[in-house]
Amino acid sequence: MRTIEIVKVTENERFPYTDAVSVEEPLEIRISYEDQATTITKNISVTMRTPGDDAELALGFLFTEGILSDPQQIRSVGHARAVCSRNAENVIIVELAAGFVPQLMHADRNFYTTSSCGVCGKGSIASIRTVSAFQKLDQKPQVVRLETIYQLAEKLQPFQSNFSATGGIHASGLFDFEGNLLALREDVGRHNALDKLIGNAFLTGQLPLRDRILVLSGRASFELIQKAAMAGISVVAAIGAPSSLAVDLAKEFDITLLGFMRHNRFNMYHSGSHFNIEGY
Repeated sequence: MRTIEIVKVTENERFPYTDAVSVEEPLEIRISYEDQATTITKNISVTMRTPGDDAELALGFLFTEGILSDPQQIRSVGHARAVCSRNAENVIIVELAAGFVPQLMHADRNFYTTSSCGVCGKGSIASIRTVSAFQKLDQKPQVVRLETIYQLAEKLQPFQSNFSATGGIHASGLFDFEGNLLALREDVGRHNALDKLIGNAFLTGQLPLRDRILVLSGRASFELIQKAAMAGISVVAAIGAPSSLAVDLAKEFDITLLGFMRHNRFNMYHSGSHFNIEGY
């Protein structure tokens, strides 16, 4: 976050005030690999993000786009070397392992992606429906207590440090079925926050996230459900509302989708066939 000087207006008064705002800067994601003894570097996307956890963001993005499927496909991840240090911090290069040539026909994305939308750069609806490698895996019955569901929103909020300071940032949190927060990432882009979270799980070999609950600080949009499906997440709980396309995709991938999470209440938009709420 960054502090700026503003004028605060309250009723008939105005006075100088130091406020905190969320930082938003572009991140250019590049991949580098060898094909027939030739080194190829491709610009995959530019996304507007909050600086921090850039490696996780890049890897999560490349995984949810279907470009990467295994951490062994990565040689290194790091910011580009550049004369201007500011530009270097906003360019990240994922070097791929020797012998791995990515299939980029599924990454039909235009170059620029805003912080508010993770799919607006897509070339077609068909290219959005990335197929999850975990879709056909056998899934065990899952049971969560109703009281645990009720507490998720309240448990997420205290850990949203950037939101508390700025009021202008999104969070994605992973909980276990006992309601313990395991990981949280924040970003000005809701899809970036989730990519960071999934990128961490991808890098540390935690996928698929079958026995985890994804909690979103805002609304549940199509691209967030698509990313959850790619990571094998079977339960998504949003503080805000889902879109109609998000509900459709949750049904398609049999993801339990909850919305309008508040103290002791929520809406269930789809109940997965392997998921039960004890006491519901």
